[in-house]
Amino acid sequence: MHFEDEKIEFKETFVPDIYKEVIAFANTDGGVIFVGVDDNGNPVGLENVDDTYTRITNGIRDAILPDVTMFIKYTLEKEKIIKIEIGEGSYKPYYLRSKGLKPSGVYIRQGASSVPASQEQIRQMIKYADGDTFEKLRSLNQKLTFEFASQIFEKRGIPFNEEKYYQLGIKSPELKIFTNLGLLLSDQCTHTVKVAVFSDDDNTIFKDKKEFTGSLLEQLEETYNYLQLCNQNQAVINGLEREDHWDYQEEAVREALLNALIHRDYSFSGSIIINVNDKEMEFISIGGLLSGLSPEDIRNGISLSRNSRLSELFHRLHFIEAYGTGIRRIFSLYKECKVQPEISITPNSFKITLPNMNVAGKIEAVSDSKVVSGKKEFVPKLTEQMVTILDYISENGEITLEEIQNLLNIKETRTYVIMKQLINSGKVEKIGRGKGQKYIRKS
Repeated sequence: MHFEDEKIEFKETFVPDIYKEVIAFANTDGGVIFVGVDDNGNPVGLENVDDTYTRITNGIRDAILPDVTMFIKYTLEKEKIIKIEIGEGSYKPYYLRSKGLKPSGVYIRQGASSVPASQEQIRQMIKYADGDTFEKLRSLNQKLTFEFASQIFEKRGIPFNEEKYYQLGIKSPELKIFTNLGLLLSDQCTHTVKVAVFSDDDNTIFKDKKEFTGSLLEQLEETYNYLQLCNQNQAVINGLEREDHWDYQEEAVREALLNALIHRDYSFSGSIIINVNDKEMEFISIGGLLSGLSPEDIRNGISLSRNSRLSELFHRLHFIEAYGTGIRRIFSLYKECKVQPEISITPNSFKITLPNMNVAGKIEAVSDSKVVSGKKEFVPKLTEQMVTILDYISENGEITLEEIQNLLNIKETRTYVIMKQLINSGKVEKIGRGKGQKYIRKS
């Protein structure tokens, strides 16, 4: 009589439960399953051994991911017994295709039992098998969609298909499954950006706050549009010339946001934090500098990318021009400003603070000039979208926010940016509040 242990499992007949035993052995130290043997280790044989053999081999191939068959050896023993030898796999964790990379689908061997693995055990197996680079690790969520990302790629004229997934690193070529880079670009991305606007310099009294979710590409667009709502323009008249002086140069805001998104440490949960008050705008991301770098190195354009594939992808999409130039460009934009940007680094965070250029004294040289419409005004050049809105109002007498979004196929945040610009330009005025809010031509 024999007994089951950490290396041996008995099955009297074929049952689907056998898949979790195979997974458990492959995820641990390997083992052997005997089919046609009862729980006490006594041979009982199989009625139709050939049919059972086929069902087992096909079932293991189809039910388990990644492919574990290269680590399995099947043998037909005497007395109509099938011996399945499972070696420790190289692409842990192995899991049930129907359940995915979660405890209900991942098993390990503990003594004579196969038990669900914890989330932490799953993460450790992935790290051990794939290495410590977050973006290359297998995503715990394999049910990913890329609706927003596909729109961005289409706008850039770059193919975005299954073949491209492998080229970009969105899917692992070896395992044919999504990586964490895929997760970051997907509509199911679990990381977010939180923006808070404060009415005091100590950042204690909230004026407004937003959290942006979805694909990192969507977070980039939506966060940037919202920050532009916070970016005021102090226009002055100098003789016949008009001069616009923004609180923050758009390029500086863009570079600081891109830096936070591209270089944060995504192996930790939590959000990128952006705080805005009348004096400054600060971007705080998780993860300090990589070993060997100093703040001076960063200012000089020296860069070691924590997320090299993400950086490469943003470069392909023309969001960044060259590696390591973003921070240097920010300081260049502030070279004539009395207050310079500040970089603050801890072992677990990176913060860059952009001073409000108008508050810092950027426009003192034109202080004798007349401020248009009191203090702050924005008179933009009419864009194609603005012309479309104005034409609609001319034809219909008014337009709502919902109608603007449908007309231009844009989201709510972008709608507010455009309408704020049109209001400041004196082209339109807002009437009503809430759901009854409308815009008409200003007489």
